[in-house]
Amino acid sequence: MSKLDELLAKKGTLLADGATGTNLFDMGLTSGDPPEEWNVTQPEKIRTLHRKFVEAGADIILTNTFGANRHRLKLHKLEGRVHELNKAAAELAREVAAEAGREVIVGGSIGPTGELFAPLGALIYEEAVEAFAEQAEGLKAGGADVAWIETMSAPEEMRAAAEAAAKVGMPFVVTASFDTAGRTMMGLPPSGLGDLAGEFACAPVAYGSNCGVGASDLLAAVLEITRDHPDAIVIAKANCGIPVIRGDEVVYTGTPELMADYARLAVDAGARIIGGCCGTSYAHLAAMRQALDGYEKGTRPSVEEVVARIGPLVSPPAAAPVDGGEGEGGRRRRRRG
Repeated sequence: MSKLDELLAKKGTLLADGATGTNLFDMGLTSGDPPEEWNVTQPEKIRTLHRKFVEAGADIILTNTFGANRHRLKLHKLEGRVHELNKAAAELAREVAAEAGREVIVGGSIGPTGELFAPLGALIYEEAVEAFAEQAEGLKAGGADVAWIETMSAPEEMRAAAEAAAKVGMPFVVTASFDTAGRTMMGLPPSGLGDLAGEFACAPVAYGSNCGVGASDLLAAVLEITRDHPDAIVIAKANCGIPVIRGDEVVYTGTPELMADYARLAVDAGARIIGGCCGTSYAHLAAMRQALDGYEKGTRPSVEEVVARIGPLVSPPAAAPVDGGEGEGGRRRRRRG
């Protein structure tokens, strides 16, 4: 059993951390700058990020490595530092976890490459596996407990990342972002994620959804996953409410009270690992911790009940399948948190 398996067996439900990017922006990160470089240039700020989430009650903290693969780092001329930046990030999170006085899991964040797979793009499957393995090796060397493959859209990319984790000997989880009419941007429905997980190089510890367009939409995806795969260990890591543009900023509308209710609904929907994504602060996470402590799973909610409690769906499922199926299509760049 992995450490994540063991802690799940012990506690039943785990609280994952909140946003990386939006909290680092509050700490001085400038838009367009690579947050991954802060692992070596601003290590104390990264320690502070992790420490505040642990103090808020997180059982799982994710490394500051969402974009730390060679394809994303080449945008900043850092592609030759993949191992260094990933290892440094995992070491920082490992230090904070060791100080916690309780078991805290370090998840090595692995996000998309940002590239299109052939034939629509230049990236071939084997090259994607190689890039993800390079990142996973750095995370493993720094002490990450699990490869946390997140905010994925394309089935090919999920398979490649899972194969890379297996190749370097790391347990892994996979989360997708169902942000386009109830599917990923590449057309994968929530129920299809569980089917896809059965095709991976080895079985993930858990899978589910993160990021997206709102907490209600994410819970709708979780309800679909747990309906069709009731025995799965499912992850729910929603954005803090709904993102809205105010001037030059993107602001997330979720209050601590809303995120606390979201956490309880996630438990009722069948999720066992619950956290926050973009916009989720330490205060939001502390409210979620308080909401989960002592909470017993209630009646499975309907989507209508979710909407009534935490707000409308931003991108409701389409009546018919969206174009693209499981193939590649246009991809916008996204950064976790």
